[in-house]
Amino acid sequence: MSTNKQKKNPAVDLLAGGTAGLFEALCCHPLDTIKVRMQLYRRVSGIQGTKPPGFIKTGVTIASKEGFSSLYKGLGAVVIGIVPKMGIRFSTYEFYRSLLRDKQTGNISTGGTFIAGVGAGITEAVLVVNPMEVVKIRLQAQHHSMSDPTGAPKYRNAPHCAYVVVKEEGLRTLYRGVTLTAARQATNQGVNFTVYSKLREFLQKYHDKEVLPSWETSCIGLISGALGPLSNAPLDTIKTRMQRERGIQNENGLARFTRISKKLIQEEGARALYKGITPRIMRVAPGQAVTFTVYEYMKGVLEKLPALGSNAATFEE
Repeated sequence: MSTNKQKKNPAVDLLAGGTAGLFEALCCHPLDTIKVRMQLYRRVSGIQGTKPPGFIKTGVTIASKEGFSSLYKGLGAVVIGIVPKMGIRFSTYEFYRSLLRDKQTGNISTGGTFIAGVGAGITEAVLVVNPMEVVKIRLQAQHHSMSDPTGAPKYRNAPHCAYVVVKEEGLRTLYRGVTLTAARQATNQGVNFTVYSKLREFLQKYHDKEVLPSWETSCIGLISGALGPLSNAPLDTIKTRMQRERGIQNENGLARFTRISKKLIQEEGARALYKGITPRIMRVAPGQAVTFTVYEYMKGVLEKLPALGSNAATFEE
């Protein structure tokens, strides 16, 4: 998100983004597990007429019944995918920004920033996020204790889960819900990058300097990260239900989306579309704070390296 016109090496964004994603996953994954369990609560438990537990109770239940390490179910799938995901997010965002800049002034409009974020979100969703989330959700949905050696979960780890899913249900299953995932990531990153960039530009002008203190980067990342989930919570809930389903089905994506949406609203009410919104915001907002802080720090470090700095660039930002 640099505002100058110096040449940049795309590898800087790729590496800095991947490192930022790794730290974000390690810090925030338990909240994602809680969010997924809340979204799947009624479907998994089969209990009718009971009030779904809140995010604290859900987390305590998982930790007490299945072991604290169960909060990290699916982390392997996330870690495997998070480095390319974040690398692709930041590098494609910067690339799209370079295409949308005014050729005369080098500036980019707010709309251009939003479009670049949308493009980055769609790109990461198709290439990495959807297959990773199908595997992650299958692992997180397993109600077994990770500390009990007698337990026999269907999926042992991320690679095994991906293998079993493809073997039993076909490769297309890894792309179940990809349209919803792309829509979610597009709105997330469009809002995220736009709010972050504009707040960052404001603070840079206010301080009259390019590099902001880490605590300010964290704060604006927290704010920008909280806005995306509010705009697409229903899509995320329905997507989670779609990706949780097992078995080969002949219905197309639209028919599956319609069936799951109708059943969810009829059985649990429209409020169920926002299941898990609290832990999702608590997961995404601090996650973005961590991501942007680590990204900006790593970018500063990498740009000082002779092999990766400005002199090694291949396109202008």
